[in-house]
Amino acid sequence: MSVLKIETRINEFLIIEDPHQNNLLGEVVEAKTYNRYIPLNIYGDFVDNSVLESLRALGYNIDDDTIYIAKVRLLNEALYPIQTGSDVRIPEFMEVKDIMIKSSTEEGLTLGVIKNTDDLAKDMDDEFKDLLYTFEEGGLIPQNEIPYILDLKSMHHYPHIGVFGGSGSGKSFGLRVVLEELMVQNIPTIVLDPHFEMDFGEVASYMEEKSIDFTDKFKCLQVGTHVGVKFEDLSAQDLKNLLHAASNLTDSMNNVVDILFKPRDSYYSFYNRMQMLTEAQEEGSLDRIENRINNANDNDERKAWLDRRDLFISYDKTCPYNSVRGIIWRLKRLGNDGVFSKDIKEIEDGLQNGKLIVIQGSTRILQVFSTYLLSNLYHKRRDYKDALYKKTTAEYFPPFLIVTDEAHNFAPKGYDSPSKSILKEISQEGRKYGVFLILATQRPTLLDETITAQLNTKLIFRTVRASDIQTIQEETDLTAEECRRLPYLRTGDVFISSANMGRTIFARIRAALTTSPHTLNPFDELKSKSKEDDDKFLNIIMSKLPINDIELAQVALEIEKETNITYTVNNLEERLKQMVDKNHIKKEETIFGYRYKV
Repeated sequence: MSVLKIETRINEFLIIEDPHQNNLLGEVVEAKTYNRYIPLNIYGDFVDNSVLESLRALGYNIDDDTIYIAKVRLLNEALYPIQTGSDVRIPEFMEVKDIMIKSSTEEGLTLGVIKNTDDLAKDMDDEFKDLLYTFEEGGLIPQNEIPYILDLKSMHHYPHIGVFGGSGSGKSFGLRVVLEELMVQNIPTIVLDPHFEMDFGEVASYMEEKSIDFTDKFKCLQVGTHVGVKFEDLSAQDLKNLLHAASNLTDSMNNVVDILFKPRDSYYSFYNRMQMLTEAQEEGSLDRIENRINNANDNDERKAWLDRRDLFISYDKTCPYNSVRGIIWRLKRLGNDGVFSKDIKEIEDGLQNGKLIVIQGSTRILQVFSTYLLSNLYHKRRDYKDALYKKTTAEYFPPFLIVTDEAHNFAPKGYDSPSKSILKEISQEGRKYGVFLILATQRPTLLDETITAQLNTKLIFRTVRASDIQTIQEETDLTAEECRRLPYLRTGDVFISSANMGRTIFARIRAALTTSPHTLNPFDELKSKSKEDDDKFLNIIMSKLPINDIELAQVALEIEKETNITYTVNNLEERLKQMVDKNHIKKEETIFGYRYKV
């Protein structure tokens, strides 16, 4: 704790000039101001009577002076107690450069600014100035603090990133900024996007004159429409993983797949084999099947029942009817979702070209598809690296990143899922092969603990739930005071806990260069749609005014004839009343009833 002659800010950096230990760099973790109107012991745990006596001994008039007291956490542990009376000052940039900046702008990801470093930034190198804007108070703010540059190369030693934060905390925009930086660096990346929001084709309205065109750097692909699983390339284990992702498999169902699935099977050959077996099993006995063969109407029917008989003899005892039906149901479900309609060639080509590939679909479909996709791509990269080690030949496959929002759905805590298995393997072994994870979630408590422990860098936005804050405190070096601040962080403010930095940095994410397609306020959307409908109706009706209420049926027929839009008399009358309420037209009472006019 330091008594200062200058006002300090939380997360500001200070140098304590200890005469015996040279300069000690520390970060302010608590800061308070006292004067005659605020008793020094008001907080109890921060300042006690011993501190008061020490202040008096140092010559402070605690009854009249304004006193600044800061709790400072040293970045490196001091070998000895700090000398009482040591001077405290704000450091120069060069004194903190090696600690604050771990990478060049060309090789790192410029994510934002380190908060409360404006004094340090005044004399920093020009290469770190004017790199970005932050978005605050509804507008862009030029950079006036030290940039936070994530050292991408350090992921080889400190792999995997976690992005945590509640709804509205800025988590999704923070993830968007990370992905924009990866595209600038041409890093091959796969993004699992269950919300259909990671599209980078639309420039943020506030960045129109300062934007980068990402059009050729990313591609959005939808499961079942653009990409899928080529059934002929599946192994029995791949197929079991896909079916299990569709709905849990019993041991008996797993056994059915192992027995009935043949290498290079097509979707239809495998489906028909199971379908014919169940039809034979429904007959109930070999005698009844023989009877169907003998009474067949033609050779095609006779041959079909001969095939069913052979399947019945081979598999009836090892493949129970209910288990086969269960596999058929799951297979049809995946087929109806279009999972087997395409392949992953476009994804592989995109990664080879250093692009960011966004895979879109519902959470369930992505869980199914990612089980196959991630396993396939990870093992392509692993096989290549193993071949290099063994000095054999293998087709080159680049290192890549895997990014997903709602990560707790793909790697849940407390129960197994197919996608969790491959993500867990990558979290533990991917570093050796150059495959890394960036996992974002609103609920870090629900994310598998083994995977959470492997996230060496964590971006922590506003978090409210006590259980999530507790998880964050266990997994980072956030102090109790910083954890108490988590529920009150502004949108876009973030604690970045990095093993490479060795401590937590308080930062603000830069303004994103692009925007989500879902940024339109739903109430603005409602108003816009209502105006559009009103304008469309007025264009139709204005030429027909004035209209007496006894003429509504005739007007409705004219509108249908001219525009193919059908109105009942009641609907037309209701729309006219709405136009009157909105002062677009007028309504008057006549001796013949009501009349609508301009």
